[in-house]
Amino acid sequence: MKYLILSTMVGMVFFLTACNNSATEQHVKTDSMASKKDWWKEVVVYQIYPRSFKDSNGDGVGDLKGIISKLDYIKSLGIDVVWLNPIFESPNKDNGYDISNYEAIMKDFGTMADFDTLLHGMHERGIKLVLDLVANHSSNQNKWFIEARKSRKNPYYNYYHWWPAEKGKPPFRQGFFDINGSAWTFNPATNSYYLHYFSQYQPDLNWENPKVREEIFDMMKFWFNKGIDGFRMDVIPFISKDTSFPVITPEILKEKYNGDWAQYYASGPNLHEYLREMNAQVLSKYTDMSVAEGAGVTLETANKFVDANRHELNMLYNFDGVSYGYVPGKFKTPEPDGYKLPGFKQIYTRWDSVFATKGWGTIYLGNHDQPRMVTRWGNDSPEFREPSSKMLTTFLLSMRATPYYYFGDELGMCNIKFDKIDDYRDIETLNMYQQIKNKGGNLQEFLNAQKISARDNGRTPFQWSNAPNAGFTTGTPWIKVNPNYATVNVEDEAKEPNSCLNYFKKMVLLRKTYKDVLVYGKYQLLDPDNPKIYAYTRGNGANKVLVILNFSKDHVGWDIPEGMQVKPTPLINNYNSFLPGKTISMEPYQAVIVGLQ
Repeated sequence: MKYLILSTMVGMVFFLTACNNSATEQHVKTDSMASKKDWWKEVVVYQIYPRSFKDSNGDGVGDLKGIISKLDYIKSLGIDVVWLNPIFESPNKDNGYDISNYEAIMKDFGTMADFDTLLHGMHERGIKLVLDLVANHSSNQNKWFIEARKSRKNPYYNYYHWWPAEKGKPPFRQGFFDINGSAWTFNPATNSYYLHYFSQYQPDLNWENPKVREEIFDMMKFWFNKGIDGFRMDVIPFISKDTSFPVITPEILKEKYNGDWAQYYASGPNLHEYLREMNAQVLSKYTDMSVAEGAGVTLETANKFVDANRHELNMLYNFDGVSYGYVPGKFKTPEPDGYKLPGFKQIYTRWDSVFATKGWGTIYLGNHDQPRMVTRWGNDSPEFREPSSKMLTTFLLSMRATPYYYFGDELGMCNIKFDKIDDYRDIETLNMYQQIKNKGGNLQEFLNAQKISARDNGRTPFQWSNAPNAGFTTGTPWIKVNPNYATVNVEDEAKEPNSCLNYFKKMVLLRKTYKDVLVYGKYQLLDPDNPKIYAYTRGNGANKVLVILNFSKDHVGWDIPEGMQVKPTPLINNYNSFLPGKTISMEPYQAVIVGLQ
């Protein structure tokens, strides 16, 4: 263990010397990039799902006071920004993504005074706070919708999208969380159907109404004026609608939108006009960080959101990576033989190229909408959980994009893999199960797939210790705790120098120490067709590193490209072994970053 720490330190010294001795030309290049060096490009974002982080009062639900009690732990990780999932008042049909009051705190989570204390505590520790902006839809318990559904004459009626029943049934739209798969629900009082791209409890707001945009912008200012540092914007590409609601046939969907409803939803006629208006009225007035959840965004449309010259948003994250490796036409069903690495590499290489000269991207492998990254992209068996977790951490923190890291992944937390539908809490899983049941489908096949892909796998309580309920709560947790908390927890990993937790801290430090290389440096893929090794360089000119990642459980030899010479000591290595030469011998799930001579 001491050898590993020492070799890493020595490697840093060797590499830092090379950086300081690089040519004047490289110094000029670095200076020329100064205008592009924004703080939100250099941060590591740590996402907290508050319901599952830490419960302070024994009711089984994580809360703001629980987060406050763990601020020193968050600080110890070395991260710069916390993205907090919704904490606003909500009936919790979609765990907070159905908001009934945008300027109040959900009672399960605490009070506004608790929020103020949390924000102050984060800023005191040099941590910025980003909140979720859920503005495509509200809760059906929001006062706007309660009024809107009373009468067509109600002034709030036009805060939402409606289809009058006298015109017949509305043209089909996909409802992602709806049991029947429809995005329209009939409202008897108004004799009309309201639109909801997600569940019937989440009616879509009518951004075509200037009053709605004014309400949203005022709400954003409310939180900025309290001192927050930015917003992650939930399905923000969906906010603009073609209010003529044309018929969309399967043929039209396939021809124009690759058969993807999300691409159609992200192609509203006034979308970018509304984002520029948001920027002019709100975002430009604050030193903000804004990131779009890029549902439906393609390689071709990405820079319309984040090209700085367009004055819209800072960055977005895409779904191509996390959607890879599923069986086409089946709901989140993993390929039987697992995903293929060459395709994985191709996706991330293409997205890097989109932002090579303008705009900025993000990278993530897990979040509240995804399973645990070790189970999905690594190997959660007892033998390989730790090395594959470290390998994936190395990948995330060595790519040219702002990394978003999901809480618990620093411990190597993995999927709980529920056997029964009764153990699930997520509206997506529950409604899809019912939809398949109604159609007479294969429920066991669905449950088997959910063990790998269900969102609740990433929502189980954070594992603080080997105490009952992993130290998360003294009560009954809102969702079951993963039984492996007995060995996978903060308390034990903090004591082990080579744990997943301590490796994460080292990798964060490495990214910050060499930000000219690991944040801003050019990315170049090597050996694209290799089915087990993902290798690439980062950097410019003489200031470069080589990243070698073994995405397999096999011992693999990898040939260094002709003319490339590596330094003898890695900057970071999740094993003790590394022998430089023409062929690098890689252990299962080994990750190495090494300087180039």
